[in-house]
Amino acid sequence: MLAIPDPESLIQLPWKPEVGWLAGDPVMNGKPVDQAPRNALKRMLEKAENAGYTMKTGVECEYFLVSADGEALSDLTDTQSKPCYDQSALMRRYDVVKEICDCMLELGWGPYQNDHEDANGQFEMNWGFDDALKTADRMVFFKYMVKAIAEKHGLRATFMPKPFSHLTGNGCHMHISMWQGDKNVFENEDDAMGLSGDAYHFIGGMIEHADAMCSITNPTVNSYKRINAPATSSGATWSPNTVTFAGNNRTHMIRVPGGGRFEFRLADGATNAYLYPAAVLAAGLDGVAQKIDPGTPLDIDMYAEPHKAPSNVKKLPLNLLDALRLTGASAMLRRELGDELIDAYIKLKMKNWNEYARELTSWERANTLDC
Repeated sequence: MLAIPDPESLIQLPWKPEVGWLAGDPVMNGKPVDQAPRNALKRMLEKAENAGYTMKTGVECEYFLVSADGEALSDLTDTQSKPCYDQSALMRRYDVVKEICDCMLELGWGPYQNDHEDANGQFEMNWGFDDALKTADRMVFFKYMVKAIAEKHGLRATFMPKPFSHLTGNGCHMHISMWQGDKNVFENEDDAMGLSGDAYHFIGGMIEHADAMCSITNPTVNSYKRINAPATSSGATWSPNTVTFAGNNRTHMIRVPGGGRFEFRLADGATNAYLYPAAVLAAGLDGVAQKIDPGTPLDIDMYAEPHKAPSNVKKLPLNLLDALRLTGASAMLRRELGDELIDAYIKLKMKNWNEYARELTSWERANTLDC
């Protein structure tokens, strides 16, 4: 098996310009490897193109800056209970954030926002949206770049979904729109939420298949400590636990911040940059093809008023094992992504689950030793 570099993905490292980074497509016996995530995304994008659509995405990759050994936050004075957008904490890590942002500026990504996020020690840096494959390549490189620059400063960056039990976890929200040439086919100025029929059906597909996608968007044992977490020290987890959508409301799985796009808030920092949009596109296109109705948006605070949600609202899986079983049973994912990929993915992730299940924890000893 060979990884054939894609020359269009070439990035010259701004902090080490003699080095070039490229994405590679695995090939075996002269054919693309079906199980390879980047190949899977390219197949799904081709299906979308045949249906007349181009998918554009933007991602928000949250991360923590921690000590080199990973045991503590890098800034021991970042202790406020609600530290989001804290200018002092941001400025204490200004040198790291500035260097990352300068690199994105040099690469022409169009970065437009850097902030201290909801958790102590947590940051988010956003750049412009683009075609889904380009965004996926940039997401992979961004994670590498953040880690490399943090190391230059004697720190460690982690995108782990829930590195600290009392703090908000690392999400990887995706903003999604579909295009035909220069026309955003998700946009409808006459709609109350600014969305077209295709957009609602796309959302309907994602709601229909969210639980089946969950092992892809949330692929680790640790992922389920984020999406099924109690309130954090800041007062909210900012991650969903139900399959719902709303307008500009961050307590739901899908948020519609304005016309022509929506934000998918389920995925975390461990998700594969290529399988993530591939699964989203598979679910959304199925929704468009089947004209799936997403239902009525819920204008409630899902953290403070979950009892007001309809009784038939779906819950997300409680752990990786449940999520994998739902993925394996999904006829849609098998049809769109292929049996080869789904079977290989489940085999690898079940190995992770089984390794975890064999571990004894301090909680087990504390609660079972005297039984």
